[in-house]
Amino acid sequence: MSEHKISLSWKKGPEDFKYDSYDRTHTVRYAGGQTLSGSSTVETFGKAEFANPEELLTSSVCSCHFLTFLAIAAKSRYVVSSYEDNAVAILEKNREGKTVVTKIDLYPIVRFEGEKIPDRETLEGLHEKAHKNCFISNSIKSEVTIHTQSV
Repeated sequence: MSEHKISLSWKKGPEDFKYDSYDRTHTVRYAGGQTLSGSSTVETFGKAEFANPEELLTSSVCSCHFLTFLAIAAKSRYVVSSYEDNAVAILEKNREGKTVVTKIDLYPIVRFEGEKIPDRETLEGLHEKAHKNCFISNSIKSEVTIHTQSV
């Protein structure tokens, strides 16, 4: 068991506190000292230059899958030389009419080096095992799909 804490802070600016005009920019501080500026999406009056919760959820799933994949690859004695992903989250209405992230698609591109290179079927199996063991994917309701790509 472990705990993972963050601190979030926000203060009202000089503008009126009205739904379409208040500043949504906030700061998230992580236990290790890193800070991140966040906002809402542009569609909900946020600022595009700052991370929004939907992007942060997507990056959490993507990062967790990546880290789990690396662990499984290393334990299977595959040498990963690079890993890239351009993940996409889909935000839409669910059956109850609530706006939710319904799906997260991962598009990992993994390069290996050395004598032991997995074939396509083995690579898909490594991703499947990573997905099944990813703490974050196992914690959310959204469908997470891995689109394995060969290089």
